[in-house]
Amino acid sequence: MSLSVWLGLVAAGFLISLTPGAGAINTMANSITAGWARSVWGIIGQQVALLIHIAIVAAGVGVLVASSHLLFNVIRYAGAAYLVYLGIRQWRERTHTDPEAPMPPPESSWSMARRGMLVNLTNPKAIVFFLAFTPQFIRPSAPLVPQYLVLTATVVVIDVIVMWFFFAAAAKGLRRLTRSQQGQKRLNRLFGGLFVGVGALLAAVH
Repeated sequence: MSLSVWLGLVAAGFLISLTPGAGAINTMANSITAGWARSVWGIIGQQVALLIHIAIVAAGVGVLVASSHLLFNVIRYAGAAYLVYLGIRQWRERTHTDPEAPMPPPESSWSMARRGMLVNLTNPKAIVFFLAFTPQFIRPSAPLVPQYLVLTATVVVIDVIVMWFFFAAAAKGLRRLTRSQQGQKRLNRLFGGLFVGVGALLAAVH
């Protein structure tokens, strides 16, 4: 991949990652509830989903998903339902302010990574997007494997940087609200509503 093409990929990668979506909401919610450092587990899960999306497109399966109305809708509605489920769960999350009350056990790293993976994996629009995005930076006349490796590494590194050092870091300022029961309730309802809203948008937009 030439330097000019790679720089174009970097610019596009940052623009895409900075666009708020379910992954950004999930990252910010993790940063508030589990802390900035541990939010990286959710980000890792999201990158696993990203790798799967790129692999699907590279293998040509993405064309099948994009061309099959039924398959696309099955994945789309499943993803929307999962986001709505996360939103309802976040909305109903119990608040904890009594210092004498036992604290709930922290969410495991595996659970955070699995949720991050599912949030991104159940979005078929990501596959369709990569179908349109990837050919802009891949030359069919050149060896494909090195190009896909460069593209994948670049996109993953950019997304980790944006998610961890922008969205997760930005959410750190909201952690002070967790000191009060009312603040916790507001944050739970804010992110619960965002998850439900993104899920509804995923189901409604064609």
